[in-house]
Amino acid sequence: MQIKSEELGSRLRGALAPVYFISGDEPLRVMEAADAVRAAARKQDYDEREVLTVQTGFDWGALESAAGSLSLFSQRRLIDLRLPTGKPGDAGSKALRAYAEQPPEETILLVTAGKLEASARRSKWVQALDRAGVVVFVWPLDTQQFPAWVRSRMRQRGLEPTAEAVALLAERVEGNLLACAQEIDKLYTLQGEGAVDAVAITAMVADSARFDVFTLVDAALSGDGVRCSRILYGLQGEGVAAPMVLWALTRELRQLATMADAVAGGEAISGVLARFRVWQARKAHLSKALNRLSSAACRDLLRRCALVDRVTKGRAAGNPWDELLQLTLLLAGVKAFPATMFQQPA
Repeated sequence: MQIKSEELGSRLRGALAPVYFISGDEPLRVMEAADAVRAAARKQDYDEREVLTVQTGFDWGALESAAGSLSLFSQRRLIDLRLPTGKPGDAGSKALRAYAEQPPEETILLVTAGKLEASARRSKWVQALDRAGVVVFVWPLDTQQFPAWVRSRMRQRGLEPTAEAVALLAERVEGNLLACAQEIDKLYTLQGEGAVDAVAITAMVADSARFDVFTLVDAALSGDGVRCSRILYGLQGEGVAAPMVLWALTRELRQLATMADAVAGGEAISGVLARFRVWQARKAHLSKALNRLSSAACRDLLRRCALVDRVTKGRAAGNPWDELLQLTLLLAGVKAFPATMFQQPA
């Protein structure tokens, strides 16, 4: 059954379908739709999740094995299949059709993919998933829909923008949803909940020139370890909270891991950056990171983020800022940490 992305939330309140297929070229909306399915599954006690990422040389027998295996920890589980290119090939098409014809009980298959061409949307494997469950094609927002999306997104964060603020922000990001979401998050970080006018939007953009968590992220992506240490100590000196820095690094790493999956699946870095609608000013930073870090390395760094989170909350031993420095340097590709990097500038 094919539905609009706006309908997905209401469809997830009752009994869940055995199959969900989400596809589109708006990475943020695809990711959030998939997150909604995962959240609904957790609420209905689908406690076990197995992630399968289709990369070059992927063995589609893994899907059949996952479908046929018995869970040792949970009666209900979710198979999270990620198809970055949207092209499963002959073996994948057969595997998906076979799964859809006889989905296992107490199991949900969530398939996410990039944009599919019209011919691919009519393919046998997509039609099989459609018959077995729910299909959502995420379409780009047009110029008339985008301001409404911006306003809604800001209100979700507790921000109450004026019409002028919405129009100015929409103009600044030129329809880039990921960039817009980042700017809204930054605005919330800087000022918290409340009213937002055009003056605040202008000030936020101007504020980008100073040392902040976003500058730190870009320095790490570019592999500039020395600059990372300087910026981090600047943030510490300005009294920025360590959890805020960790939030920015974790958020970037999640997206980077998804991009790295696509690159590992055979997609060119330039194509991945275009599909994720990365700002021109950030393409060089992310290109360097994707050339340097594998999908597995990104996920190792995400696991380290979880450790740093425990340290910042006092649940594990360590100094939060030292842990943040090591995390940032690892993201920057620095394998050995000179002692001078741990010495705060005079």
